Amino acid sequence: MSTRTRGTSVAFAHPFELNGIDGVLPPGDYRVVTDEDLIECLSFPVYRRVATVIFVPVASRHASSVEMVVIDPRDLRAAQGQGGASNARARADAARPTGHRRTGSTVDSS
Repeated sequence: MSTRTRGTSVAFAHPFELNGIDGVLPPGDYRVVTDEDLIECLSFPVYRRVATVIFVPVASRHASSVEMVVIDPRDLRAAQGQGGASNARARADAARPTGHRRTGSTVDSS
């Protein structure tokens, strides 16, 4: 099965919360990655989302430590809609995917 990975950046101007993440996340730029599987046997390419993850900072001795957390894209959109994100930048980033195609196993969101 062929898997497509798309990455975007979402900028939050204010602290925000997401389901599945304890506590309030600070404002800043967050990398969001979505894996999609190609649905075979159709006359045109169709992809099904299998996982969406966000990279969040982790308190540690290393300033650049991040944790990859599986999230529901609807929760991310809700956090953006609450005024926490720079929606114009999120829309611009979503319009130009920076991902690549790959094959192999993926993270299952179930």
